[in-house]
Amino acid sequence: MDGKNRSSRISGLHKKSIRERIELVGAFAGLDAAEMDHLANTGNLDEHVADHLIENVIGTMNIPVGVATNMLIDGKDRLVPMATEESSVVAAVCNAARQCYDNGGFITSMSGPLMIAQVQLVDIADPQHARIKILERRDEIKAICDECDPILVKLGGGFRDLEVRIIATRGGDMVITHLIVDTRDAMGANAVNTMAEKLAPYIAAWTGGRTYLRILSNLADRRLARARCVWKAEAIGGAEVRDGMLAAYHFAEADPYRAATHNKGIMNGVSAVVLATGNDTRAVESGAHAYGARLGRYSSLTHWERTAEGDLAGILEMPMAVGLIGGATKLHPTAKVALKILSVQSAEELARIIAAVGLAQNFSALKALATTGIQKGHMALHAQNIAMMAGALGDEIEIVARALVAQGKVRVDLAEAELAKLRSK
Repeated sequence: MDGKNRSSRISGLHKKSIRERIELVGAFAGLDAAEMDHLANTGNLDEHVADHLIENVIGTMNIPVGVATNMLIDGKDRLVPMATEESSVVAAVCNAARQCYDNGGFITSMSGPLMIAQVQLVDIADPQHARIKILERRDEIKAICDECDPILVKLGGGFRDLEVRIIATRGGDMVITHLIVDTRDAMGANAVNTMAEKLAPYIAAWTGGRTYLRILSNLADRRLARARCVWKAEAIGGAEVRDGMLAAYHFAEADPYRAATHNKGIMNGVSAVVLATGNDTRAVESGAHAYGARLGRYSSLTHWERTAEGDLAGILEMPMAVGLIGGATKLHPTAKVALKILSVQSAEELARIIAAVGLAQNFSALKALATTGIQKGHMALHAQNIAMMAGALGDEIEIVARALVAQGKVRVDLAEAELAKLRSK
């Protein structure tokens, strides 16, 4: 396939084997044999599983899985698997947890396993009247929803409540029905979407309007995970460090430009555990950032205070829609091992652990910013990546990385020079 005649219109690609797809993509992109063989190596994920998780599979993207140590959560010691490609993330959680371990570690809680499905109703002349009509059908709505998933109901879940909102939009008033559903140990997207789709024709018939969107909301504010912790001032470097961390938090709380990076740091930890356990990182991330803007402006997901004793108290509260069943949690072998390491018995327990990790991550970031700066620790670890990019192997990686850190400059050209110098000896 030459460059002039390349076309992305490949009929029936999904019907072909992984190797056949690789060869077609290789011809399109000019991949050599080694590059195609690399794609064909799916690592510890069986190619049959990969081929059924997503469409048009040509390979896998292996992300390192580390383990956070020192995690004492609700009086129980945990080792927490984290899947991430970013240096210093796992180390940051370990360090934060170590500094609060002797003070009791993390205390967590959960608001409950409730998810929201939305049904959009339009073309309504009397939206207030329509709203009441829908609310009057609560018992009927419950029966329709629960009939969609009798197994969920048998496990103690199912329809819990009904909300109907009227929102003004550019296209006119819309009546939005919220189904509040207890999804138990599932993340719940499939369950609530099925209920919304089943209910929509009834809402249209009751009101005389038209229904369009019928889907869950990832702003899972009925499914909040909470974590809190107190770090002794003397354990973190004294009052000056504590006050510097509080000043950094106050900045993030007041300024959305700072809050975006502040919350990204939290999500470094949160998303790493969500990914390691086969859960939906995009759902959790979108819910987190939407929750951060719930008061009308984007702000910090965490809250930090000075205690009466002069110590530092941190709190994280955020939506955490994760599950132990469904999706990749039961299909991906690494996710299954990660959940076994965590030894969790419920989705709520997993969500609470993830919140503790997010709080630990934020503590470390604030402390670094308030003391040595974020680059010192992060770049020391990142230097190893740069050394590998320069071609360093084995023991060379650490030697070149140390040389870069000593210079205070972590660049590929400098790494290449250091590697050449090392190999010339």
